[in-house]
Amino acid sequence: LSPAEVVAVHSERVYEVAAVGFLPGFAYLRALDPRLVLPRRASPRTRVTALSVAIAGPYTGVYPFASPGGWHLLGTAVGFAPFDARAGAAMSLGDRVRFVAESAAATS
Repeated sequence: LSPAEVVAVHSERVYEVAAVGFLPGFAYLRALDPRLVLPRRASPRTRVTALSVAIAGPYTGVYPFASPGGWHLLGTAVGFAPFDARAGAAMSLGDRVRFVAESAAATS
């Protein structure tokens, strides 16, 4: 798939929080389109930028902080705070999440 097709396929789905862990506020979102399922990277990155949107296995997620990571990066979440030091994680088990491509968000 082209980068534009990956973004389109990724933003077609509504995801459900299946688990929260790895980092505070990191939600494992299930319902990834089978065309986007990839294994984790063979060599994890030493640093992934905070708010990076990523995929690995059957999940997608948003890195709440800069950290090491072995998922494939798709882009950056804009206007989203997955974790607040005072409030905790923004997402809980069963919550539903939908990603909107920035160009689509600008026109709506």
